[in-house]
Amino acid sequence: MHYAATPTKPPLLKLMKRTAALTLACAFTWPVASIQAQETLDTRIGKLSFTQDFANGYPTDETVELLYDEIDFQRACQAYLWSIPIVSFAEWQKAHEVTFKAESGDVVVYDNYLAKLGILTANATTPYIISFFNLEKTGPMVVKMPAGAVAGFADDMWQRPLIDMGQTGPDKGKGGIYVIAGPGQEAVAPEGGYLAKSPTNNVFWGFRALDKDPAKAKVLLEQLEIYPLSESDNPPRKKIVDISGIRWSQTPPRGIEYWKSLHAIIQREPVHERDRFFMAMLKPLGIEKGTPFAPDEHQAKLLTEAALVGEAMAKTNDFEKRLAAAHYADGTHWHFALVIDPSQRAEFYDQLDGRASWFYEAVTTSSGMVTKTPGVGQVYLGTYKDKDGDWLDGAKSYRLRVPANAPVEQFWSMTVYDVGARCLIDNPSQQADRSSRMDLKTNDDGSVDLYVGPKAPTGQEGNWVETVPGRAWFSYFRLYGPKKEHFDGSWVLPDFEKAEW
Repeated sequence: MHYAATPTKPPLLKLMKRTAALTLACAFTWPVASIQAQETLDTRIGKLSFTQDFANGYPTDETVELLYDEIDFQRACQAYLWSIPIVSFAEWQKAHEVTFKAESGDVVVYDNYLAKLGILTANATTPYIISFFNLEKTGPMVVKMPAGAVAGFADDMWQRPLIDMGQTGPDKGKGGIYVIAGPGQEAVAPEGGYLAKSPTNNVFWGFRALDKDPAKAKVLLEQLEIYPLSESDNPPRKKIVDISGIRWSQTPPRGIEYWKSLHAIIQREPVHERDRFFMAMLKPLGIEKGTPFAPDEHQAKLLTEAALVGEAMAKTNDFEKRLAAAHYADGTHWHFALVIDPSQRAEFYDQLDGRASWFYEAVTTSSGMVTKTPGVGQVYLGTYKDKDGDWLDGAKSYRLRVPANAPVEQFWSMTVYDVGARCLIDNPSQQADRSSRMDLKTNDDGSVDLYVGPKAPTGQEGNWVETVPGRAWFSYFRLYGPKKEHFDGSWVLPDFEKAEW
């Protein structure tokens, strides 16, 4: 049998030479592979540079500075949207205490055009009776609501309802005694009364007199009682503060003043678990509970720009809503203005966009404002565009035809507001609304034509609201005591249409 010789030396020699070659190659190629050129990436916030490629390198000093600025700026913009409700209420409370010289529990009556001119999207038809309570100063407060056609409630400083009063409250319009207590305060409502506990130290309280007779509204005001619970044995008489002739506004300020207002109210209120991350975002910007607000030049510049961009975001979020719940009816640009749950909570999240949308243009919430029960509460329809989809313009003229048999137990109203202040339109006529309580001209079919523009159509002055060229406007259409025809969609409000006269 023949066996081939075993070639040991030549293959081994080849293997040794190959190994040496690989080793030498690795020795020379390893440093080349480890050194990568600096990489710069184009992004929406600018160019981001890294010492090597993005995955393996560090950000350069310029990129570190850029990114920290962007972190702070983005957080400030989101903090603007988050803080709209509390800043709005803080500005109103500041007017109550500083402009009007009213104390905690004092009552201010807003019953005319000038008095309401400072309130975000006020109803121009019914009088408001309003107070703010500083529960940290006074302790729990007592409100004795009169019986009658009243709709009232108390909200905490984040504009979350504490309890409804009057027709939509537990007293059902028969009158009742309410006790409102602050964080950590012990209080017991009297027999047959109602207790509400506020998570904030400061509280908004108010009611509207729904009867169209001013004399009856005056009686309701006289019957109202407000006093500290500690003085229940000898209640002091309520104080009504006269604000006649005072021009004021609760519209949140712009620029650095917005952040000053936020910082001030943060000092007066506890921080809730829900808001701790936002407080962390604000800290590098110089806004922190327990510390003075003293931003350096760089922080102040960043905050000023963030207030501008934050408000621009708020305008977009409000005036061009992308909230599905805001849909009113196909074929119209009207929408439901208030689409959040009064608690501001959904099943898995808090309604950040919904509440920013509402509180940018409006103020307060209550269960009565979102009721689905026919005949009670209110419905708020809002619009910013005409039938053609164009923004409403103060230099142009429009007609709104309100169909006959509006589905209301009480009344309807159409009100015009300035976009800039989100308050009643400040026009020479000092008249911002038209309602079914007024003596309006009616068409033969029962419909009503309302006119909005710089001048009135001849003979239609009573159906007209004046606008101001150069200032955009929007409108609310309110249904008080909405009936089933609203809820089932059989009565639909059409759009404003451009008109000439």
